[in-house]
Amino acid sequence: MNEKNKNEIQSATFERLLKHLDERKDVQNIDLMNLANFCRNCLSRWYREEAEKKGITISDQEARERIYGMPYSEWKKKYQK
Repeated sequence: MNEKNKNEIQSATFERLLKHLDERKDVQNIDLMNLANFCRNCLSRWYREEAEKKGITISDQEARERIYGMPYSEWKKKYQK
């Protein structure tokens, strides 16, 4: 597999993971941490860190919005138990 195909597949897989998490708002971050040792906040931090490796600066807030699909404060208000 060439690098371009690998990156496209990884990107599509990541988008699918985000879609899956978006469809499962009932699953709380603490549930993810207990079961998988990562949560949406971890994903947003990893996203920001990988952007920084590419010389792209994004804020924690921007990274969380990318992962949560909305501002984090809005997600917490609507879905966090």
